[in-house]
Amino acid sequence: MLSFECDYNTGAHEKILQRLCETNYEPLPGYGTDKYCESAKAKIKDACGSKDAQVFLLVGGTQTNQTVISSVLASYEGVISADTGHINAHEAGAVEYTGHKVVALPQKYGKLDAHEVENYLKVFFADENNPHMAQPGMVYISHPTEYGTLYTLDELSALSRVCRNYSIPLYLDGARLGYGLMSDGTDVTLKDIADLCDIIYIGGTKVGALCGEAVVFTHANAPRGFFTSIKQHGALLAKGRLLGIQFDTLFTDGLYFKISRNAIIAANKMRDVFRKKGYRFFIETTTNQIFIILDNKKAEELKKQVSFGFWEKYDDSSSVYRFASSWATTDEDIRTLETML
Repeated sequence: MLSFECDYNTGAHEKILQRLCETNYEPLPGYGTDKYCESAKAKIKDACGSKDAQVFLLVGGTQTNQTVISSVLASYEGVISADTGHINAHEAGAVEYTGHKVVALPQKYGKLDAHEVENYLKVFFADENNPHMAQPGMVYISHPTEYGTLYTLDELSALSRVCRNYSIPLYLDGARLGYGLMSDGTDVTLKDIADLCDIIYIGGTKVGALCGEAVVFTHANAPRGFFTSIKQHGALLAKGRLLGIQFDTLFTDGLYFKISRNAIIAANKMRDVFRKKGYRFFIETTTNQIFIILDNKKAEELKKQVSFGFWEKYDDSSSVYRFASSWATTDEDIRTLETML
């Protein structure tokens, strides 16, 4: 079965597996206090261009979002998100489970607009009844978004200005950050992101690791007791070495960026195949996620040979489906797909 259902349907890059095997019998202290975790954190800080950054390694994306948001917000605060944002649509209410409201705002192809956010904040704080409401305490975005789109440098800068004007942190979910950074259609670098955002996470699970995400508080702004909060949320590994070795490998010799680029090259080839075959695109993206409009009957027939994801209904007879490439997608995968379309 050919699989383009997601970008985490394979194991891990062979260099990660090799280093895990090489260090397997090496006794190391637990909970992320080992030398590999420290090395990984140093390399991530260097990649972000921030000596003052604080880096924490967590096990997965949902745990990361829940831990970061609930630890940063006061008990009476909520987090602003696009209505299609991952925390609002695809994390089973994990943020609300901690007692924090997700304030969903309208989006355009997955992106929050700075003017929309600013208008919401202006109206909120002008309302004399706002003490009775969940206070906006953070803005959450993802890059790439759920629709595979990217914020431009101007868009990200505008959001950053709004957040700083209102003294609330801007948090960027980077589950697929490598694919955004290596896209042909971006003008945003990792250092730009670290400069403009208060908190980011660099995804490993979807970009070559077995598991793991690296949270970066970019301006030495981690909340007090954040390490303990990680443990409270079940996001701390006793064998922290598993995360440290993986991220240390990913951030050695630019591996994270090299394998991310493979996904972009593969996605570009897939786009060419879809265009050649006359398929309609729901939205034009430059990342590893491709959204195609398929007749529902054609989709069911194709699913007998290829796995891909349903995204949303388009009309009575067709739907939007997502095809995702990854760091592990091969040319042979693309050629085989072409014969099936």
